[in-house]
Amino acid sequence: MKEFGKVFNPKEIEHDIYANWIEKGYFHTKVDKNKKPYTIVIPPPNVTGVLHMGHGLNNTLQDILIRYHRMKGYSALWVPGTDHAGIATQNVVERRLKSEGKNKHDFGRDKFIELTWKVKEEHHKTITEQLKRIGSSVDWQRERFTLDEGLSDAVKEVFVNLYKEGLIYRGKYLINYCPSCGTALANDEVDHKEIDGALYHVKYKIKDSKNNNEYIEIATTRPETMLGDTAIAVNPNDERYKHLSNDTIIILPVVNRELRLIKDEYVDMEFGTGALKITPAHDMNDFVLAQKYNLPIINILTEDGSINDNAPNDYIGLTREDARKKIIEDLESLGLYIGKNDIKHQVGHCYRCHNAIEPYYSDQWFVKMKPLAEKALSVIADGSINIYPERWINTYNHWLTDIRDWCISRQLWWGHRIPVWYCDDCSHMTVSKTTATECEKCKSKNIRQDEDVLDTWFSSWLWPFSTLGWPKNTEDLEYFYPTSTLVSAYDIIFFWIARMVMAGTHFMKNIPFKNIYLHGLVRDKLGKKMSKSLGNGIDPIEIIEEYGADAFRFTLSFITSLGQDILLDRELFKMGAKFANKIYNSSRFIFSNIDDENNIKDINEYIKNNSLTAKDKWIISRLESTIKNVSTEIDEFRFDEASQSIYKFYWNDYCDWYIELSKFDLRLGGEAKHRTISVLLYVLEKSILILHPFMPFITEHIFTHLPKKYSDKETITISEYPIYNEANFNLNIEKYFDIAINIISSIRNIKVNFNIAHSVSLDIKLVYTNDLFKEALSTFESDINNMIAPSVVSIIESSKFTREKNSFVKIFEGGQIALCLAGIIDIESEKNRLKKDIEQYEKELSIVRKKLGNENFISKAKQSAIDTEKRKETEFEDKLKHTMDVFNAL
Repeated sequence: MKEFGKVFNPKEIEHDIYANWIEKGYFHTKVDKNKKPYTIVIPPPNVTGVLHMGHGLNNTLQDILIRYHRMKGYSALWVPGTDHAGIATQNVVERRLKSEGKNKHDFGRDKFIELTWKVKEEHHKTITEQLKRIGSSVDWQRERFTLDEGLSDAVKEVFVNLYKEGLIYRGKYLINYCPSCGTALANDEVDHKEIDGALYHVKYKIKDSKNNNEYIEIATTRPETMLGDTAIAVNPNDERYKHLSNDTIIILPVVNRELRLIKDEYVDMEFGTGALKITPAHDMNDFVLAQKYNLPIINILTEDGSINDNAPNDYIGLTREDARKKIIEDLESLGLYIGKNDIKHQVGHCYRCHNAIEPYYSDQWFVKMKPLAEKALSVIADGSINIYPERWINTYNHWLTDIRDWCISRQLWWGHRIPVWYCDDCSHMTVSKTTATECEKCKSKNIRQDEDVLDTWFSSWLWPFSTLGWPKNTEDLEYFYPTSTLVSAYDIIFFWIARMVMAGTHFMKNIPFKNIYLHGLVRDKLGKKMSKSLGNGIDPIEIIEEYGADAFRFTLSFITSLGQDILLDRELFKMGAKFANKIYNSSRFIFSNIDDENNIKDINEYIKNNSLTAKDKWIISRLESTIKNVSTEIDEFRFDEASQSIYKFYWNDYCDWYIELSKFDLRLGGEAKHRTISVLLYVLEKSILILHPFMPFITEHIFTHLPKKYSDKETITISEYPIYNEANFNLNIEKYFDIAINIISSIRNIKVNFNIAHSVSLDIKLVYTNDLFKEALSTFESDINNMIAPSVVSIIESSKFTREKNSFVKIFEGGQIALCLAGIIDIESEKNRLKKDIEQYEKELSIVRKKLGNENFISKAKQSAIDTEKRKETEFEDKLKHTMDVFNAL
């Protein structure tokens, strides 16, 4: 056997193991008609980002599924790739230029894009290295990028086809616009946040009123936008304005423009003054009213958010903030400013730069979503696609039912340029998959391409099939599509997931994936979303550096409940690290006891000859139960339960019990040792196969040290996943050993409770009252004796048992333990000690319950303080119950 190091050091093995996997091409997947395909496409991370803990979780779960299905015999393909992330990437480059005192216009479009490609390459290397550090078994030979030539062809194909179908159109509409990023945003790219603001009250005079001082009071949160007002609206049922007719003319302060008065039930009589200024170019609801009443639309902002030349000269060029100050000053000088009152209100912010967005009136490109959404709704309704957990189906259906048209044009240079050319001679639009050289209508060469690019999501909604070669009909596309499972966080269910379903059902006439697994968001231990600005993020690579990739992965899967957000503390990763060490040390113990590989027999020989001991049969049965449970749990995306099943089996059943019991047979030598080593190695091999999807590096390291007779494979990565063998499952033996465990644990606890040294021999009577308890005692009598030595055990039928004075009794279902403590402890002294403990626990419990029953404390205390008191309550309840049980048993 190869030498197995004394200490587990992940850094010493992970890099070389992963490099070997790549060199040997174990992750490269081929079309194999003799196998079923299993496909996952990676949610492509932004190319200029770095992987955060959410990516770490997402890619860990995908890798578990891919490695599991690869071992199950599927042709398992995991397609890697990155997203060009138009807004985010251009922001990175523009910030870099700004720090050098330059901007994109100093370079021009082509040079700027060339520079952005260089930045992309820098960041791309970082992301791929991080994925490798996690252990991601992606097919690097199939890596894609959303600006690849093939994916760009797919984007053009989709745009042109949708345009021809009448599902893409261009129009002048009010859209969400980010002045900081300099681009339009789709509705779902706007985050609404509650901020502090104010309602500014202004007098709008009524023209030709009998009383020259008659006015309508308007309350607005954005007085600077009044420069673009085109009407005043009131509710027709509002008694305050009944005397005003639809012919009433209102004078816009400062600008002196005449405004119409319109009456519409949309106006909320209870909000503000019950009268609204209508600014169609800068408010979504006002835009709707403008279309209804044919109002003029006046845009007063430039693309950078400053005031344009549609405003009076004194305002042109001012920022929004400066324009607000000036207009209030001007209103005050005219006697038209009443005052303000502070409020909190919802304001849209850019999901990328987090600055306030502006409704902006401009020419944009849109996709009609209703026809596409109908198909995407139907495949969920008929069960073609399953969503885990199911509660997200309602959210999915709600978004698609109330869907609006998608604004897909972005005022950027980095991205897929819109494939439309405008003729300056006849104004015709040429929409083409290839670069147009002349107007398709008048043949003029005087044409120019649309300056805008497409929304980043317009390329990523094609990801499940564009990455497989579409629009070409490739062998990969035919075999691997539709993909099997999509793993994603729930926060992009509409951004990306629903759109992929729409694209797949429309262009491929088939679903893009069969299952959608939505995991929760990773938050800090207080429940706050992790972010750089809050300083509460945890760097995945830092954790891997400290604890290793296996500890990182196993911890995340262990705490990932179906669809629930994860509250993460870096201390939690110690659990995964301790488990990895346990696996390593137990393996080292087993390897150190192998003196001759020729003595290792196939476990089936022992089963056939019925020469296994009860404990051997028990651990093999527990192994079979674990194989069955973990397989089911992975198939149902219950990653936490699968991890916990493995953990409990390996640490508790295998290490704490079987390996400890095996030491007695190992010391005997001869056939007992040979049989025990064979069982130990058999269970170890199956265990690391089960563990491999979760902890790939340590399991590979152990696998390469197993005796060669255990596998003809050179790597665990392509080894077969264990299959449940019902013949090896023995429910009775498991029940018997559970009783034995309870007996051994109870005797150990009794010694601890009474401060009795382990070396002290006790007279122990095991009393049975039913056949199950009796069979357990007889089956595992020798193992019980070994584990509680030097104590002496007697097995007695209940009718023949008489409790001795000064004995301790522990009652079980079906039997009891009786220990004679005479001469071992001072019974009365011990009872007095226990009585004092009981009184103290009752006192502590009373204090905690009083605090938790105090409404003043509950209403004012932080949740963390309340949780602490609840933990205390549980702790004292447990201690009290345990101490009373011990007291009553004396």
